[in-house]
Amino acid sequence: MKVYRYILRAHAGPFIFSFGTLMFIFLLQFLVKGLDQLVGKGLGAWVITELIVLNLAWMVVLAVPMSVLISTLMAFGSLSSTHEITAMKAAGVSIYRMAFPVMIAAIVITILLFEFDNKILPEANHRARILRSDIERKKPTFGITPGLFTQSVPGYSILVKKTFEHSNDLEGITIYDYTRPNSNVVVTATTGILSFSPDYRKLIMDLRDGEIHELDLTDYKQYRRILFDKHRIVMNVEGYNFTRTKADEEKNIRRGDRELSAGAMRGVADSVQRIVDQLNDHIRQGVDQQVDQMLDSTTHSNEPFLPGDSHARASTKIRILESTVQNNTFIIENSYRHMIDSYWVEIHKKYSIPFACIVFVLVGVPLGIMVRRGGFGVACGLSLGFFVLYWVCLIGGEKLADRDLVSPMVGMWIANVLLGVLGIFLVFRSLHENQLIDWSFFSRFLPRRFRIESTETNPRNE
Repeated sequence: MKVYRYILRAHAGPFIFSFGTLMFIFLLQFLVKGLDQLVGKGLGAWVITELIVLNLAWMVVLAVPMSVLISTLMAFGSLSSTHEITAMKAAGVSIYRMAFPVMIAAIVITILLFEFDNKILPEANHRARILRSDIERKKPTFGITPGLFTQSVPGYSILVKKTFEHSNDLEGITIYDYTRPNSNVVVTATTGILSFSPDYRKLIMDLRDGEIHELDLTDYKQYRRILFDKHRIVMNVEGYNFTRTKADEEKNIRRGDRELSAGAMRGVADSVQRIVDQLNDHIRQGVDQQVDQMLDSTTHSNEPFLPGDSHARASTKIRILESTVQNNTFIIENSYRHMIDSYWVEIHKKYSIPFACIVFVLVGVPLGIMVRRGGFGVACGLSLGFFVLYWVCLIGGEKLADRDLVSPMVGMWIANVLLGVLGIFLVFRSLHENQLIDWSFFSRFLPRRFRIESTETNPRNE
């Protein structure tokens, strides 16, 4: 037990250090990407702090597995460099016993992280989305970045040269209106004011001192140029993060897949699957009815027809029926199936990312022992390589699963499987440091002249 406590104490410090470092990196990345949209918009410090705190939840989910691998590499690398691993082996402590307390700790962290991922993370994501929507409702210019085109409003592309911190005034406005497909409309204005309608369903832009350029795209001959002192544009923004939210209606707001627990998403996926089954049954019943009607009309028809006319009419009906079935099947496969797959991807992700803590222990223990001569820099480089491999496999699997090229389970667990197999191989490699693979075992199944005889001397018997 003293050995177990000593090994765990060797992990505690590196884990806290690596977790704090990774959280700082994630937080810095978040601030660099989003701070320019928060500062200078007239928002209070408490609102900005609340939004940052809510976004810490997803950072924790990513930082914990990484911290487990880094701490395992640092701890076992340190123990190996000071020859404490050698001393433990001489005392009869195998690598399995050394890894046992770390594995138990990783299992506990996995369970806690899974609970965090199912209970705290969805609520944090939901509240962050509501808070961001409230900020946009309070400050219409929140989503507008000076000097960049804004396309958050459907049918419009807006370019603004300057916004103001304590007002909703705009300067240097250019608007491309795509709401009329047969016309190309460009509106420019020197200044303007942005506001919402009382029901927060319309975005109102009052423009001053500008021009309207309109070109007819049907014949490219009609062109109009209109000068105005005042002009108002009313844009429909319902459902595009500009809808009104109230505190007492928060529970009625529809949640996205990242704002639900695994159990809730499983219930939604099952409900959609029942809808798909009902649609398939409806299509099947419709096909049976159409076939029966065609058979009855062919058998009992008393109308005169030319030779082959009955076959032609039946073929036409069959083609129409086939086209209808294909269209309905396409709708089901490209809407409902995609929705089901996206939910199951998120369900498996809630299990696979916490489980990575266990996989990283399998990789980190033997890797930390084997890189003792390389120093801390080599260990960090190897850990970075494993991070890149894991996230590439995870993101790639998610994309393939979303496109229905692989099942959601395969897409989300392939990274854990690959690194788990590699970790098991590294464990056996650390037990036989002088020999990577015993080729003489496989040569037994070859003819005698191709066999490889093992000439390696066991150092333990010397």
